[in-house]
Amino acid sequence: LIPFDLIPRVFGASEWRRLSRGVRQRARALNAFLYDVYHRGEILKAGIVPEALVYQNEAFLPAMVGVDPPGRVYSHVVGVDIVRTDSTHFQVLEDNCRTPSGVSYMLENREIMMRMFPQLFATNAVESIDEYPSQLKRTLQEVAPPACKGEPNIVLLTPGPLNSAYYEHSFLADLMGVELVEPGDLFVDEGKVWMRTTRGPQRVDVIYRRIDDAYIDPLAFRADSLLGVAGLFSAYRAGTVTLCSAPGAGIADDKAIYVFTPEMIRFYLGEEPILKNVLTWRCADAGERDHVLANLKDLVVKRVHGSGGYGMLIGPHASKKEIASFRQQILAAPDDFIAQPTLELSSAPTLCADSIDARHVDFRPFCLVGREIRLTPGGLTRVAMRKGSLVVNSSQGGGVKDTWVLSD
Repeated sequence: LIPFDLIPRVFGASEWRRLSRGVRQRARALNAFLYDVYHRGEILKAGIVPEALVYQNEAFLPAMVGVDPPGRVYSHVVGVDIVRTDSTHFQVLEDNCRTPSGVSYMLENREIMMRMFPQLFATNAVESIDEYPSQLKRTLQEVAPPACKGEPNIVLLTPGPLNSAYYEHSFLADLMGVELVEPGDLFVDEGKVWMRTTRGPQRVDVIYRRIDDAYIDPLAFRADSLLGVAGLFSAYRAGTVTLCSAPGAGIADDKAIYVFTPEMIRFYLGEEPILKNVLTWRCADAGERDHVLANLKDLVVKRVHGSGGYGMLIGPHASKKEIASFRQQILAAPDDFIAQPTLELSSAPTLCADSIDARHVDFRPFCLVGREIRLTPGGLTRVAMRKGSLVVNSSQGGGVKDTWVLSD
């Protein structure tokens, strides 16, 4: 269960237009970066992104070098975490290029609000988000492999009911009208992927996977994986099936790589970034590391591969013991950490017990990338339910709100 707040987060039409342009711009640049680092590496040769940061990163998959995914799209669902830093400006806290979760909350939040307060939607011009499932399906159809003739057969691959996001997996499969499959439902024969059914094997063309890279194929990656499909990666490299998102896409959302996204936009698109990054220090850099160590009590420190609010230090709220522990961790493995200022995140009115109070919020829109780039007018607003807390992750006690984008 996740707490749901009845008071929606509201964006005006002009605010959304700016956010939409900025998110689309980042999605284009991140996919261009992924194609580049797995091919010619021009941005590395230009000295903009350090080579070691890519090639020595565990998220970089050498097996993907030279692979051309359909449409050159590696990250098909890009979740961009955004914070408002003042009344008119937004900044990007991090990018999510692998399997960003939470879109089911976005859809269910709206369903709850429409059932409880139908009169609000009758009197306010709120943009609809109902098209997201059909847009996701259209995106997956657009990246079918060249070997696919006719309507592609799409499946959603889940680790199974014990996974914390299984509800979302089954929810999205149902809304798209595609099969929800577990690894045991698939097999590879003669370089093609097949699904076991009561009517015999059926060919699979596109797999929207919700399983991490390391576990998708025990023959290519972790041999001890019980979640993979033997031979799946070979079929993908041969172009007989599309994996969404592509293996190795995680290098683009690594928190150390995030620092360079504005330069990616300038390098690949020839444009100025519409949405700025939050100021970030890389502890791998000696000068920046010294600054971080000298100011730990005032900063937020994150592991570059961390997620879900784990492995973080929020300096102003940390004990001396916690700060000392992080200092030792940074000194032992500086490449594993970045730091950011403790932002005064925007807050939103939130129903707390029997009163309304301000709570900190962030925002994650979901950008779909196929032959076209699609962005549903809305997203997931996460809210820190504890007073003064800056951690909005549901795993850390955060809640959610419906997000309204007002039309002109």
